[in-house]
Amino acid sequence: MEIIQVTTRKQKKQFIDFPHDLYEGDPNYVPAIYLDQKQVLNPKKNPFFLHSKADLFLAIRDKKIVGRIAAIRNNNYNEFAKENVGYFGFFDVINDFSVAEALLQKAMDWVRAENLDAIYGPTNFTTNETAGVLVDGFDRPPVVWMTYNKPYYGEFLERLGFKKRMDLYAYRLPTKEVSQKSLDLSARIEERLKRKGITIRTVNMKKFKEEVNDIRSIYMDAWGENWGFVPPTKEEFDELAVGIKMIINPEIVYVAEHEGKKIGFFLCLPDINQIMINQKRGRIIPFGALKLLFRRNKVSILRVLLLGVIPEYRRMGIEGIFYAKSIRYAQANNVEAGEGSWVLENNEMMNKGMVNMGGHIYKTYRIYERKV
Repeated sequence: MEIIQVTTRKQKKQFIDFPHDLYEGDPNYVPAIYLDQKQVLNPKKNPFFLHSKADLFLAIRDKKIVGRIAAIRNNNYNEFAKENVGYFGFFDVINDFSVAEALLQKAMDWVRAENLDAIYGPTNFTTNETAGVLVDGFDRPPVVWMTYNKPYYGEFLERLGFKKRMDLYAYRLPTKEVSQKSLDLSARIEERLKRKGITIRTVNMKKFKEEVNDIRSIYMDAWGENWGFVPPTKEEFDELAVGIKMIINPEIVYVAEHEGKKIGFFLCLPDINQIMINQKRGRIIPFGALKLLFRRNKVSILRVLLLGVIPEYRRMGIEGIFYAKSIRYAQANNVEAGEGSWVLENNEMMNKGMVNMGGHIYKTYRIYERKV
């Protein structure tokens, strides 16, 4: 077996496509959109590479690819968090501990050569994107922009001395089990807030760029204290917004304002994984793109991706109103359930809010760490 660095176009394609072969026949595997992955891994197109670096590696045995990994240096995270760590990401491997050991050792050697003290992961490339090893909840496919892996991943990492750094929870909120009392209460709270000049509206798609700029400001303010947070640059946030705009349903994206000042937002996405799960090897051109466009509002699950309220407006009930509005939409449109993900295990306010709305943890993802 050898570990090689990805340097050619062919190797990049093999890196992207390896999971399709690894999970072939797995009913819960959802292929990532090939063009998205190609963009993310392209240093000339992904704005992450304007400030940070990463190298990709493949494990090859008997001329066959048996694993992959990325070794990552996120300079913006280290500067913001006052840490000196590297990351690993895009980690996939056959059920063979020796292959996992070789790949992770390669990533640790890379991080050590960068004069970093520890390695966290997986993140692809940052916590603003897909992150975490699934450690509980293997019985259902992941929802949009959530990860999936075989149960042995966590076992391999722990055998190599990796420890839990943080758990990330995914809550399931069955539409029919939501407390009607909570919905009625949120309506009364919304009326009370209106009298104080606080209103909640849907996103204005005609002014989408302007909305994105304001939402980024809220995002930086609302998430800044969360573990693992790294402030996205304007270029990175705009790139995320482009991907979101492709699948967004404006009816379930809300903005809170106080006398014209934006103070909070709520982003709920249709679970396009229900469409992508049958899209061979993540290729969506030409007909797959049409499926996403015409079927995105007919899926049975919604994902609550982002909910943020700037600190001085928290605990006023705005978060509950966001939830209630999305739940009413779900009830009116035959949506089976929502997923709130991901929520840090130490985020008491968000965890309490999910439980109060009738949610329960049904998947757990884990970020690992190890000294190098």
